Amino acid sequence: MEIFEKHIKPKSGLFELNLTELWEYRDLIYMYVKRDFVTFYKQTILGPLWFVIQPILTTIMFMFVFGNLAGLSTDGIPQPLFYFSGIILWNYFSDCLTRNSKIFIENQAVFGKVYFPRLVVPISITISNLVRFLIQFIIFTIVYFYYFFSSGSLICPNIYATLLPLLVILTAGLSLGFGIIFSSLTTKYRDLNFLLQFGIQLWMYVTPIIYPLNSIPANKQWMIALNPMTSVVETFKYAVIGQGVFSWIYLLYSFVFMIILLLTGIVIFNKVEKGFMDTV
Repeated sequence: MEIFEKHIKPKSGLFELNLTELWEYRDLIYMYVKRDFVTFYKQTILGPLWFVIQPILTTIMFMFVFGNLAGLSTDGIPQPLFYFSGIILWNYFSDCLTRNSKIFIENQAVFGKVYFPRLVVPISITISNLVRFLIQFIIFTIVYFYYFFSSGSLICPNIYATLLPLLVILTAGLSLGFGIIFSSLTTKYRDLNFLLQFGIQLWMYVTPIIYPLNSIPANKQWMIALNPMTSVVETFKYAVIGQGVFSWIYLLYSFVFMIILLLTGIVIFNKVEKGFMDTV
């Protein structure tokens, strides 16, 4: 009879990220993803249809408030397509960030009893939200092709559409980095949860979702571009619609920002993980 032994050792460094161990726990990641996807809307009437209803209702609200009442320009792009193209990426970012920011608080009972790499939870949240993003992206594709064939030359996709996987990775990395940082800090400072909920709402308004970046004076666009999500949203719109601002510098900035953010998040996460039960 074979005996298998598993040696659990504390992390030796703040930057340590044991990818081999995470891979060994891939079944647990899959279980968390499946649980999130199956049970999140289990007790709702419409169930997974909320994946579709939520962005559609948000788009309609934006069309009424910002498109009609406020009269904000959409750079000649049909309003449903313009708003939808920003909403799906922003929803993925904000949902991942919000849920990842509550990891330690919502999982303290499990973390205090069972050992497994704690990064399994935020990674599984990011993946499960990716499934929702893909469902919403299918709806966006339907809207996109409707206007593509009816609007003619107004919609001009280009080679930069191949950057879509990179844009999704950037969105996932930014939300994961910010999420684990906030999750680590809220173990001690619970007020940050309220600040984050308010901050995400304001954050959307400094991201070119309800307005095109080129509607801002050229000498002030760099201020909006300091938001790492700006280049992600604008690049997506430029790639699939052909309107907007594309800059390799802005995109590189977002990528470097994501790397630094993730490294910082891992340091803080590893530090808090060792003794969070004493402060939660």
